[in-house]
Amino acid sequence: MEILRTPDERFADLAGYPFAPHYVDAGEVRIHYVDEGPADAAPVLLLHGEPSWSYLYRTMIPVLVDAGHRCVAPDLVGFGRSDKPAAMSDYSYQRHVDWMRALIISLDLRNIVLFGQDWGGLIGLRLAAEEEHHFARIAAANTFLPTGDIPAGDAFLAWKRYAETTDRFHVGGIVKGGCASELDQRVIDGYDAPFPTEELKAGARAFPGLVPIRPDDPASEANRAAWKVLEAWDKPFLTLFGDSDPITRGGERYFQRTVPGCAGQPHATIEHAGHFLQEDKGPEIGAHLVRWLA
Repeated sequence: MEILRTPDERFADLAGYPFAPHYVDAGEVRIHYVDEGPADAAPVLLLHGEPSWSYLYRTMIPVLVDAGHRCVAPDLVGFGRSDKPAAMSDYSYQRHVDWMRALIISLDLRNIVLFGQDWGGLIGLRLAAEEEHHFARIAAANTFLPTGDIPAGDAFLAWKRYAETTDRFHVGGIVKGGCASELDQRVIDGYDAPFPTEELKAGARAFPGLVPIRPDDPASEANRAAWKVLEAWDKPFLTLFGDSDPITRGGERYFQRTVPGCAGQPHATIEHAGHFLQEDKGPEIGAHLVRWLA
């Protein structure tokens, strides 16, 4: 496997992102993560999705840290400051789950509060189901856990084709298009920072093709097994979905009907928030989590 790394100078002086880098080795790849707040506090594990990186959590982290929480925000492999396997075929759903599992084990994270958005939920929910003893709570935000038993819509299939075939995969522009608010150019540059060349974008291009869209997808059976665990999950489970996300809007209702731990929780719809609700309403979402954890 050929491994690429974004030059460190690409991460100098990013708007609103003052966090020191930390790394763990997960076999053949190095994973970057942000680690802020008291080391002895229960970790809030903040998992991003496609095609963002831990920069997405820069306005949520201070709110949580100020309330006494520890925030661990990794960059998925292929994103941010983490290593980037060069070929799209180097990525699989299972590998992403295993890479994040390796981070949890390496850091000895326990009593985890998971916050997963987009692919952060697809990966995080699998981990919570498979490593249930490590997790105390789950917050799901604009995400789901697909099994391929429901056919993918035309919009998703078009997005998959675009990611795999477009000559220029503009990460910052994609994030901008998934927000309900206007983004400053410096913020767009922050999302683009890990990807100065197309060669570094294999992981971002690969992600749509890893979503299970057929019942016999390689990840389908593992996700069905994860749903069996979630259907009995009685630990707190919170949904925070944006009101302006056409991709996942309404998915929170399925979680609330299906997961026992959703009962009695202070679920919220985040107003004027698109797919990347952390970008649109980061401090507000951080405040929701602080009140919930209190």
